[in-house]
Amino acid sequence: MSWRTLVLTRRCKLDLSMNYLEIRSEEVKRVHLSEIHTIIIESTAISLTAALLSELIRRKIKVIFCDEKRNPCSELIPYYGSYDSSARIRQQISWDKGIKGQVWAEIVAEKIRRQQDLLRECGETDKADRLGEYTEAVAEADESNREGHAARLYFTGLFGMEFSRSRDNPVNAALNYGYTLLLSAFNKEIAAAGYLTQIGIFHNNMFNPFNLASDLMEPFRPLVDKVVWELQPEKFEKEERLSLLDIFNQRLLIDNQVQYFTNAVRIYTYSVLDAMNDKAPEKLLFYLPYQGKKKNTAKEQETSDREGSGLLNKVEQLLTDRNIENKNDEL
Repeated sequence: MSWRTLVLTRRCKLDLSMNYLEIRSEEVKRVHLSEIHTIIIESTAISLTAALLSELIRRKIKVIFCDEKRNPCSELIPYYGSYDSSARIRQQISWDKGIKGQVWAEIVAEKIRRQQDLLRECGETDKADRLGEYTEAVAEADESNREGHAARLYFTGLFGMEFSRSRDNPVNAALNYGYTLLLSAFNKEIAAAGYLTQIGIFHNNMFNPFNLASDLMEPFRPLVDKVVWELQPEKFEKEERLSLLDIFNQRLLIDNQVQYFTNAVRIYTYSVLDAMNDKAPEKLLFYLPYQGKKKNTAKEQETSDREGSGLLNKVEQLLTDRNIENKNDEL
């Protein structure tokens, strides 16, 4: 399974060569496509061939394009993510209001629990206790909007009483960047499973092409919030972006197993889809933060690579294949 996330930051040309991604500039670098999970194209000076794009789509490799300010602005999504996509889409369209309300209530409650955990970690125990009350009060389809009430309390607990998500500042820029990475990760899994990203469970904005991903990503938002809280950024530039990209390195506990971020997203996404199709909210699988050991044995390292770790490779200075952290050291 794929595991590399490549971040392309400098002018170069990307081409397909014998199942390799070939990066051409002053020198030529190659990465086998089987290793690549996500490509983030930060520079608008990078060019790609149609042959490469077609192969990336075929292999379901996520490609995120950034604008001139290096903020994500679009992504590559295949028309056909699964052999039975027509049947999946018919199921998706037929999801009834009752199961939507039940599943959405579970997602919202889990999101608030993760927010509660982060507030406790940050020393805001009083606010965390109040979030616990909101969790217990979440009704079907969250008709009382506990999510919104929790969000106001949560963000002021993290970033101060004067904080507002509507303001243009480095904290909000970092949050938005991280949430975009989450959205893209979920879009990849939704499309790969054969479903439409446009048709959501709760979100139904006619101008949002990613309603379903917007629903599914909610419990994962605190992963981004924690990184931004730790950074307390006074600017949002290259260093801050790379810190947020390190989310792909995180290990999470899900379904009684330790998984890297991308695998956890996949497992959780399929559990939500199964819960919707079978009208069985009990099939939902949520993650828990993993606070286990930082080092793996050589055997565990080999197994982790084979199963598809979420380790992130940063490609700097014309893609030197230097990692954000050396893989062996990370594990």
